[in-house]
This record gives sequence, structure tokens and C-alpha cells, in this order.
Amino acid sequence: MRILLSDGSGLTSRQCATVLSRAGHQVEALSPDPWCVCAFTRHVRRVHRVPAFGDDPFAWLESALAVYDEGGFDVLLPTQEQVSVLSAAAGRLRGRGVATAAPPFPALAAVQDKVTAYATLEAAGVPQPPSAVVSGAAQAAAWEAFPAYLKRPIGTASSGVIRLTGPASLAGLTWPEGERRLIQQEARGPLVMTQAVFASGELVAFHACRRTGEGSRGGASRKLGLRLPEAEAQLRRLGGGLRWHGALSADVVLTADGPVVIDVNPRLVEPVNALLSGVDLLTPLLDLARGRTPSPQPPGRAGVATHQLLLAVLGAAEHTGRRRAVLGELASALLRRGGYAGSVEELAPGPDARAALLLAAVSGLVLARPRAWRRFATGSVTAYALSPEGWERIRAAAAFPSGSPCDE
Repeated sequence: MRILLSDGSGLTSRQCATVLSRAGHQVEALSPDPWCVCAFTRHVRRVHRVPAFGDDPFAWLESALAVYDEGGFDVLLPTQEQVSVLSAAAGRLRGRGVATAAPPFPALAAVQDKVTAYATLEAAGVPQPPSAVVSGAAQAAAWEAFPAYLKRPIGTASSGVIRLTGPASLAGLTWPEGERRLIQQEARGPLVMTQAVFASGELVAFHACRRTGEGSRGGASRKLGLRLPEAEAQLRRLGGGLRWHGALSADVVLTADGPVVIDVNPRLVEPVNALLSGVDLLTPLLDLARGRTPSPQPPGRAGVATHQLLLAVLGAAEHTGRRRAVLGELASALLRRGGYAGSVEELAPGPDARAALLLAAVSGLVLARPRAWRRFATGSVTAYALSPEGWERIRAAAAFPSGSPCDE
């Protein structure tokens, strides 16, 4: 099949491209950045320039549909925040014959922003850390349980999240009038990424992996697959209640009292560890996009170790600001020691000269100037992140679809 990825800038898209290409599909991607991460792999045939998604999702949608039509693609696969506008414009997409996999908009809206997601999880009986919704600095000042996190409703890859070490951390914060935010006590324990695919509320695939290495912006540079029935039951309950259709992911902390959910993403997240553990998340999504009933995936194997060296190099530069730490990360990967022993590279599990070139270029740049990690990490997120203004445009168009970009 000819598959068009909704994003070419994020690591989830990069992993999807590898998996789909190795399965025999022709893969292309959309991005405002011609030098995005998907441009540096043999698994993506072409990156199409489109407007940045964040502030004007409908400008992105118009360009995406033009590329889809002109390229004769079989599936438009959402791999990042673009799933929000694809969900809102589902009727229009069906009318144009665009095959995609997106949840019903009311379900997506129930988890898209962090404040609403908190209420949705609470109603579903899914455990979360102690939390409160606050409408201004005065209400936030009453919070007493530290450390904690102050979360804006819309934010991607930890943007819009501030760690609060005590009451003094709240001093001087700007607060847009009328904006509600979530304060959440910090949960102690390992971080686990859970991933699922649902077909009209029925769970057809589930995987969990623990973050064993932290890359830039809190990303998982190393992972270890595990079996987590309790978290699977929580996600099954959430997706079933929402009649979810498509990919749904959640970040979970394994506390002494059991798993608690700290974030929900209405999309797929980095599928390679799942695939190597025996859980194929992409084939069910392609089935859903083409109107087919996906076959349930078997439970994954525990203990499969994977890594993303590119993310680890950026993380070493971010966390230490030292060249020695970057060199140490590269040496550990090369010598297959420490966390890299028995681990498989997620971004390039096979020969890929362009991927090797990107890793060499990034490593050289952060060795020369460690602060340069921001250039790569921030740029990739900016290309696909949904802004608060963009989300309001989507909500408004979905509420009154007649004559809106959702209905053209």
C-alpha cells in the first residue's frame, strides 16, 4: 500500500516508517521541515512540505488532502497531534474517500486536553495522582502537596508542564485569563508507556514498556517491555467507555500502591518495542483505516530491550551539558555495555546510511556545543504540536460543522 504519514518530524513517525517500509509498504510523510527526521531514512520515499500544524490545523488539513489526492495514497495514517483535526473532519474525509483511523470527535475531546482528561479518567475510575483543577494563581497558591506539576490544558512532549518544588515555584507565573490548569502531585516510581488499539471500544492490541533511560525532554531513550495486566485493564476500561476507535496511549507511573495514569495521548506512540515484543500495533490501525475488522493481537513478551541512540545523545547533552557524557553514551552503545547490552535500536534496526548520517551529524554538533540539543528537540516538537489556539479552532469547527472547514 501507499501510506502517507501525517507527520515526519517526530520519532513515532520515524518508527512507523521503518515498520511499514520493512513490511513492504511505500511510505511518504508530511512536514513543514524538509530536514525533519523522516528525511533521514531510506524507509521514507519523500517528505511533502505542508504548513505547520499547531496554530492553523485547517491550513495543514487542506495541504494534507491535496497531497493525498495527488499522490494516490491508500491510507492517511495519523502519527501525531494531527489526529485531532482528522477526527473533527471525519465526515468530510469519508466523503472524499480518504482512508484514516481516528476516534469519534467526542471521544477525542474527552482526553485531548489535560484538564478534561483528568475528569474523564476520574469518571472511568482510572487511578491518578492527587490532583486539582485551578482557575488562577490564587487557587493554585492553596496547593500544599509538593513536589507537583502544573499542567496547561494543551501541551505536547512536556511543553506546558512546570515542576513545582514548593510554593515559591508559583511566584511570577503568567496565567491567561479564564484558563484552567491541572495541579498534580508527583508520583514516585518507574515510568511506563502503555499503548493500545481499539475497534469501536473493543481492545484489539495492548503493550507496555518501562522507560529505562531518559532522553531529551523526558522521552524514553531506552525501554524494556513488560506485562502489566492492571494497566491493561485500566486502559481497556477507558477506551471501552469512550467507544474509542484507533490508537490510544497513556503514561503510567508504577507507584507502591499500583499504577497511576499521569498523561493520555489520543494517538500512537513509538511502536517498535511493541513489535519486537510480539505486538503489532500498526496492522490493526491499517485495518481500521480501510474499514476492516482487525484481528486481536497476542500478549507481548516481557523483557525485550530497545533503545533510540539519537534521543539518548540529545538527552546526555540536555541533562549534563557535558561533552564527556555524550561521548560516554556513544561509547556504551558502540560497545554494547550497560543499558545497551542485548538492546535493539528502534530507529534503525537494519542498515540505513541516511539514519547513520543524521546520528553522526547530531552527535558532532552537540559534542561541539552541548546546548545545541534544543535546536533538534524543540524544532521537531514545534512542527507537529497542537497549540491552544489551534485546538480552539478545531473545537469551534466541530461544534458548528456546517460551512466550517470540517464540512467543505
